[in-house]
Amino acid sequence: MADQDSRAELGQVLVVIPTYNERDNIGPIVARLHEALPEAHALVVDDGSPDGTGQLADEMAAADERVHVMHRSEKAGLGAAYVAGFNWALDRDYGVIVEMDADGSHAPEDLPRLLDALTDADVVLGSRYVPGGRVVNWPKYRELISRGGGLYSRLALGTSIRDITGGFKAFRRSVLEKININSVASQGYCFQIDLTWRTIEAGFEVVEVPITFTERAIGESKMSGSIVREALLRVTKWGLRRRAEQLGIIKR
Repeated sequence: MADQDSRAELGQVLVVIPTYNERDNIGPIVARLHEALPEAHALVVDDGSPDGTGQLADEMAAADERVHVMHRSEKAGLGAAYVAGFNWALDRDYGVIVEMDADGSHAPEDLPRLLDALTDADVVLGSRYVPGGRVVNWPKYRELISRGGGLYSRLALGTSIRDITGGFKAFRRSVLEKININSVASQGYCFQIDLTWRTIEAGFEVVEVPITFTERAIGESKMSGSIVREALLRVTKWGLRRRAEQLGIIKR
């Protein structure tokens, strides 16, 4: 395990947390984050939640200089929220940028292990599907969609990443500076595949660290059939392009 000095060399950590109607979850998740990693900053990216999530986040920010809030006028999707948060981080001096859900499915207590692994990697992905990883209280159909999507993506893209759809990731700043995040149009489930695939194609090292993924206890999942269809179509397109490049039909 990396020591505190090695982790400190990574630079200041910002955890980007998109929200839409997460008023009951955002307070506890940020509290858990700061208990696990007191020096980390959190950026709540709220897409105009009608339940008052944004207002609560403002109150949290006023009481704690480690908490920041970005207000967006409408629900524009998970991918767009993360890209906005990443750009906010890159405009400042953060050395590590983390993706984490607001609903408690990603345990902040796992974050120190992700950062320890980042001392020897470019991106660390909290993985449900490597030895030691697991899912808790997830409906079986959701796990089947996740595992099936991961398998299809691995085959189509020729990658060995076991949990390519996973959304708990820690990036070195240099990765997000290079992979042109502003051209990422994917949303939701597909956004995570897109971001990891771009990272791999850019030549960065991605490692997986086992995590326990727990189904949200409060609120509703944002998963939908359109999100799954988008992922299927985009991954198929990327896979066909990759194969055409291998055959010399098109240039990389």
